[in-house]
Amino acid sequence: MTPEGSLLAAEGLGKAYGPTPALDGVEFSIHPGEVVAVMGPSGSGKSTLLHCLAGIIAPDSGTVRYGERELTAMNDAQRSALRRTDFGFVFQFGQLVPELTALENVALPLRLNGTKRKEAERQARTWLERLEVDDIRDKRPGEVSGGQGQRVAVARALVNRPRVVFADEPTGALDSLNGERVLTLLTDAARDTRAAVVLVTHESRVAAYSDREIVVRDGKVKDMLAGLV
Repeated sequence: MTPEGSLLAAEGLGKAYGPTPALDGVEFSIHPGEVVAVMGPSGSGKSTLLHCLAGIIAPDSGTVRYGERELTAMNDAQRSALRRTDFGFVFQFGQLVPELTALENVALPLRLNGTKRKEAERQARTWLERLEVDDIRDKRPGEVSGGQGQRVAVARALVNRPRVVFADEPTGALDSLNGERVLTLLTDAARDTRAAVVLVTHESRVAAYSDREIVVRDGKVKDMLAGLV
């Protein structure tokens, strides 16, 4: 049963790589507009949890529910479609398309979903302005700073107005000043649109931007408010 009011929830998630369990009976839930920091050392299973929640990889056991739908019962095409429409992603190194300008990168998710170019670029420019990087809209990723590139990546993640944003070490490649600005812009924008944010990090200063923290260690999850799950 999905926890009442939750947007995304996992129950009894298990995932192993060979004899090593990455996730061991994990329970997780997040509500609309909530930012949850998933913390833990390298190799603890936190990125595996994010990938299972986003439907990128399938767990060995357990279920993931998004609203009334069960992700773990969907086929690859259904999960891919959901990631294009309802989920947004921000990665540590941005993963922008190097051949495209900032404007084209942000417009890309809309274009892939069938939005006409002019309208897609109009919406993209709105998000570039909101993320304070409209001045680099005609530049390619190799021509901008790391902080600027990551703001473009955040704009791309939010342009579809996703219901869930998955951010995997989004400031790991940035200095503290740029990192704080990116986190402020990301979390403020997500809360304004009532998007839930799953924020994977190993840094307490990053987790401070969340509403709630959980810690993944040896495949188990500890909710810092509720104790061991």
